[in-house]
Amino acid sequence: MSAELWQMLGLYLLAANLAAFLLMGADKRRARRGSWRLSERALFLFPVLGGALGGLLGMRAFHHKTKHWYFRWGFVLLLLLQLAGLLLLFRSQMR
Repeated sequence: MSAELWQMLGLYLLAANLAAFLLMGADKRRARRGSWRLSERALFLFPVLGGALGGLLGMRAFHHKTKHWYFRWGFVLLLLLQLAGLLLLFRSQMR
């Protein structure tokens, strides 16, 4: 994989993680105000698409959805899978 593709992958992952982090904060703010909320499916979208670390950090930073086991363990599982995928991709490029 070329350097440009690695850069594009890095930017994509940065955007997905930032979006996941910000969505957790936005939903927490809406929860405090009692206004319209994001669905749990929407909160899982960006972590599934590569932003698991951002979702996990957002969950911790905003203390949001921490009582739901499927968020606590789901984000960790997604993060581990994404790290394993990146490791495999990196190792395949080193051969």
